[in-house]
Amino acid sequence: RPHRTELYQDVPSTCWPIVYSPDYNITFMGLEKLHPFDAGKWGKVIDFLKEEKLVVDDLIVQAREATEDDLLVVHTRRYLNKLKWSFVVATITEIPPVLFLPNFLVQRKVLKPLRTQTGGTIMAGKLAVDRGWAINVGGGFHHCSSDKGGGFCAYADITLAIKFLFERVQGVSKATIIDLDAHQGNGHERDFMDDNRVYIMDAYNRYIYPGDGFAKRAIKRKVELEWGTEDTEYLQKVQTHVEGALNELKPDIVVYNAGTDILDGDPLGGLAISPQGIVKRDEVVFKAARSRRIPILMVTSGGYQKRTARIIADSILNLHNLGLIDKELATSGAVNPKVEQMLRNSIADLTNLSLQ
Repeated sequence: RPHRTELYQDVPSTCWPIVYSPDYNITFMGLEKLHPFDAGKWGKVIDFLKEEKLVVDDLIVQAREATEDDLLVVHTRRYLNKLKWSFVVATITEIPPVLFLPNFLVQRKVLKPLRTQTGGTIMAGKLAVDRGWAINVGGGFHHCSSDKGGGFCAYADITLAIKFLFERVQGVSKATIIDLDAHQGNGHERDFMDDNRVYIMDAYNRYIYPGDGFAKRAIKRKVELEWGTEDTEYLQKVQTHVEGALNELKPDIVVYNAGTDILDGDPLGGLAISPQGIVKRDEVVFKAARSRRIPILMVTSGGYQKRTARIIADSILNLHNLGLIDKELATSGAVNPKVEQMLRNSIADLTNLSLQ
């Protein structure tokens, strides 16, 4: 029987299925500036969405921190204990000075934000199933597996969200991960290596971190990209393989790892996709899932330039303008095929009556 969790609570239907907390942002004595990562990008995305009048604070779902019991659904106790060593966290987050901080500060200033984002991904998984879609403005820690972190990823939020759904939500027994971050998602690949309930598509720069040959065996659709790949080729590959993946197996949930480190000029990604290309990519993935009525959970993952927050916000606004995400649609239950069928039948009955 699954343990009790605070993460699966009913969310008022007036809320957007967009999950965030101010606790996502890592700010501590300027340490965050020592990493190429914009450690405040999550808050900036929300600020842009507020400026554009898409959301207000009260209508966003407040993320909660994943507890140790929540994390133990996937992680080994041995791994969680290792995070009590500052040098381990320094290695995982790639912020060397963390090494010299007492661990209580590391827990509070570095790991708590990551645990809150992880809780956000788990919450968004349930919301996606309920509403047809959900976006966690953080998360996407795809280099972390049950017993090993790396590449700024300390908790396996994607694995956790899927395992939570399998254990707690009736009717969710198959998942597809579409990982379009510039890096290979070796964490969830290792976690789901021998699990045929999970189908993984991964498109990444083949020459960069992590180059995990063992983990690649878990990928059902591998799209290995060359240095400097540009929009036209990239979008064509994404379109072909996302459609292909969802035609091959219709999952009960799509987890979409929407890294923005594919952006031209990203110091770590090595690809050359334009801001418009990223917006279009997200649109392609959402269209593919929504047209098949498959719930989709999006996490924001990697993206190491100051302009990525604006691009993520623009992408969410674009999805909304196209009607691919919609608060009203989500709350009306229209995305639930069973409800829709009942409505169709009643309308048909009424039409027949009026014709008689």
